Amino acid sequence: MKTLLVATDFSKNSLHVLEYAIMFANKLEAAIHLVWVDNSSLKDNLIDTIEGGLRIEKKNYLQKIASDYKSKVPGKKLQYHLKKGKVYQEIGKTARQLKADIIFTGTHGVTGFEQYWIGSNAYRIMTSAPCPVITVRGDYNFENSISTILLPLDSSLETKQKLPFTVELAKQFNATIHLLKVYNSPIGVIRKRIDSFGREAEKCLKDKNIVYKIESVEAVNVAASILEYVDKNNIDLIAIMTEQNITTANKFLGPYAQQLINGAKVPVLSLRDKEYI
Repeated sequence: MKTLLVATDFSKNSLHVLEYAIMFANKLEAAIHLVWVDNSSLKDNLIDTIEGGLRIEKKNYLQKIASDYKSKVPGKKLQYHLKKGKVYQEIGKTARQLKADIIFTGTHGVTGFEQYWIGSNAYRIMTSAPCPVITVRGDYNFENSISTILLPLDSSLETKQKLPFTVELAKQFNATIHLLKVYNSPIGVIRKRIDSFGREAEKCLKDKNIVYKIESVEAVNVAASILEYVDKNNIDLIAIMTEQNITTANKFLGPYAQQLINGAKVPVLSLRDKEYI
């Protein structure tokens, strides 16, 4: 985990995300790449071309942000990139080029105006990224580390894929992992599968010497139950799987991921099914 990509739109929210990513950079001894995407339309460019004043102004502002924050990054490894196109596509493309380990982006950054694209694009970035994505709310107050990570377990095969990355993150931060078995079906075979995944996860955490807790919850609304657990247990980060355009009653995909991203007061780590990357 040596390369971190931070999406910025110059909003207060995106600067908050940068500060959060710097906390990761210091813990992981990683470099930060700050990316701004010019997503203006052709009609806009008739007045203000890519080479024109707006882009120059944005470049200057990006330089200033990089200059202001570089000293806070290990080895002053902070670079910036200007891209042109659709935000989520360019963020994903840049992440592939840089071989980024994590993308950081904000949520709830849209105020009703398109000048700020953080938030409106967060879910698209999350569902098309080639690496894990951490979404951060602008009003989230964080410390200088991560102490607790929530890893919900459902009955899907994909649910186990988030374990290796989450374990590595927990090792780096010396964090405790909360395994939460979420039962939202009375069907015995589904509940047994969740129990089996729980045992596998416990063995993995024991083998890796990760401090953990394991609990279970009966859920009518999966997202609401997870968020309630987060609030009661002072969770610092939630790890979930996301998207594939598949939605069933027992998977944290599509709508469930959106509900968690939109409702979570703490950052959410989203990982895609490897089959779809």
